[in-house]
Amino acid sequence: MTDVSHPTAPAAPVPPGPAAKPARDERLREVSLLTRIMRRPELGALAGLVLVTLFFLSTADASMFTLAGLMNILAPAAQLGILAIAAALLMIGGEFDLSIGSMVAFAGLIFGAFLTLTGWPLLVAIAATFAVAAFLGGLNGQIVIRTKLPSFIVTLAFLFILRGLSLVGLKWATGGSTQMRGIGERAGEGIVREIFSGNALEGLFAWLAAHDVIARFPNGTPTVTGVPVSIVWFVLFAAAATWVLLRTRAGNWIFAAGGDANAARNSGVPVDRVKTGLFMLTACAAALVAVLTVLDAGSTDSRRGFQKEFEAIIAAVIGGCLLTGGYGSAIGAFFGAIIFGMVSIGLTYTRFDSDWFQVFLGAMLLLAVLFNNFIRRKVTGER
Repeated sequence: MTDVSHPTAPAAPVPPGPAAKPARDERLREVSLLTRIMRRPELGALAGLVLVTLFFLSTADASMFTLAGLMNILAPAAQLGILAIAAALLMIGGEFDLSIGSMVAFAGLIFGAFLTLTGWPLLVAIAATFAVAAFLGGLNGQIVIRTKLPSFIVTLAFLFILRGLSLVGLKWATGGSTQMRGIGERAGEGIVREIFSGNALEGLFAWLAAHDVIARFPNGTPTVTGVPVSIVWFVLFAAAATWVLLRTRAGNWIFAAGGDANAARNSGVPVDRVKTGLFMLTACAAALVAVLTVLDAGSTDSRRGFQKEFEAIIAAVIGGCLLTGGYGSAIGAFFGAIIFGMVSIGLTYTRFDSDWFQVFLGAMLLLAVLFNNFIRRKVTGER
């Protein structure tokens, strides 16, 4: 008997549904304006600057916010800011330089010696000073790269080495003194001197005073004769560093080297060359501050730049730089340095003891790190 099987019924046709949408690239997702603002590293520094300004508006003498008062604040802020911006770039690249303050003293010694002991022209002495600083910065970088020691340790060693060499060198060059005088007289006058010392835009300020736009003395001389050259250098350096970070391939390399050095190498980024260049930049920034301050004061000493390495790093952290690298902003360091100048000078316009400045440094560092971590977690969704 033949077994006849029942044929299987055909499956019911499935009605066509809407076509599945391809997954959208996360990088093309639209981001709100608020989110873009919160992602900016300098947000904390800008908020801190607003709070500090409001504090002094309510507690300080009104003369603090005159043109003369603002110049008094910006002059020291500019010197620190040049160091802070260079330190910020290096921190974004994933490294530290604790020798930057001692480099200011050592570069001042080298610059003074080139002028007073060798009799070189001012331009040659400045160029040679930058060359020596760049060499030492490159040496720092190469030791870090080749030994794979933490840059914190290597540059801490150079902090003491350079400070000691400054002390010994000044005693040798001056016959026992820790201060070298007479540099201003040896520098002479001329366009090179004007680029690195004195005030800029003096003609403009005289015109403004003559037309009662700014305050002037009874004899007609403006109370502020111009913008200190160090402030001009500070602004130009901040603008150049920001352009490099945000608009050039070198800026991408700096972020990549600090974010993940191995991945950056695999992508063709010359990580070692980038980091060495950044160490050279911090050393040259210290040399620039040394030249500016030595020409203004007409002398140099072994204490020049003392503890500026820590203040520069704090200003960079306040400006949004992460200690782990790969994140930060030159503009943030710019604002961080202005906060330093405002507090250090602004306390003299209040009834508060200026010794509170040290308390402020520690508090601002801690608050900046906490704020930056909070914002980053909110924006990125980290736990």
